Amino acid sequence: MPINRPLLTDSDLQEAIDRKLPVRVFQDDHLVNSGATVVRFTDSDVVIQSRVSDLTYYSRSRCEFFEVRP
Repeated sequence: MPINRPLLTDSDLQEAIDRKLPVRVFQDDHLVNSGATVVRFTDSDVVIQSRVSDLTYYSRSRCEFFEVRP
C-alpha cells in the first residue's frame, strides 16, 4: 500500500522537486491530479508537470498536496 505524506511546507515541496517524487493533488476533497511531479512553487501556487508540455498551476491555499511513496 502506498504511503501518502502531506507536502505542507516549502522544504517539503523542495524535497519533492529535488527527488522528483510523484504527487497527488486534491481540491475540494476530490483527486484532481496524480502521478505528476512538482517543478516549482511560490507562496501562492504550485506548478505540477505531468508530461513534457503539460504544466498545471494549483493554488496552495485551495489544494492539498501529497507525496506518494510505493
